[in-house]
Amino acid sequence: MSDVIKTFTERGDLAHLALLLWAAAASAGLWVSLRELAAASRRFDDFVHALELFNRRARRRRERSALEQDDEGGAR
Repeated sequence: MSDVIKTFTERGDLAHLALLLWAAAASAGLWVSLRELAAASRRFDDFVHALELFNRRARRRRERSALEQDDEGGAR
């Protein structure tokens, strides 16, 4: 890496070196941001799936309870 910096400094291309470093840092930052966004999207999808499962189970339990109450009322 020091050979690359030495080559740039000898030729007087410090502006190009700075631009290269800025572009590399910006690309790395974008990559990290997109990776975190994808992870957040997966976590949100997992949350919605778990909430859907919870609601489905609660609905079944409520329907079962209503049927049991109807059966008890008809048996009397």
